[in-house]
Amino acid sequence: MALGFMNVFGRSRDLQRLDAALRETGLHPRLMPEAVKLTVLKLMHNHACDPADVDMYERAAELLVYCVHGRAIFLETNPQQRAEAVEARLHAAIEAGDSLDAQLVLLAINAGVIQQSVVDDFGLEAG
Repeated sequence: MALGFMNVFGRSRDLQRLDAALRETGLHPRLMPEAVKLTVLKLMHNHACDPADVDMYERAAELLVYCVHGRAIFLETNPQQRAEAVEARLHAAIEAGDSLDAQLVLLAINAGVIQQSVVDDFGLEAG
């Protein structure tokens, strides 16, 4: 269970890994709603991602942090190449429509955590 039993047993390893990846990418984990993080973990599970693969959490965090901060702020804590790689993933997600990345972007839109500049820059529909 992602939260442990009512947080009595502490945070699950996968939630800790996602929190660490968010922090490393430039967003304090407390600034990302728990419901969003739990949904991210469920989406990753639905896409048969290996929970032991630390890179998987970093990839999800990169996309989410870019969506939350937008390009300018993302670049304050991340190198240019990382921003360009995330932007390429965003374009691919828009084309794919049902990839994990596309679902993460949709989650950011529906949770209301996406930066308006990202919506505008990528022609997304904020619902």
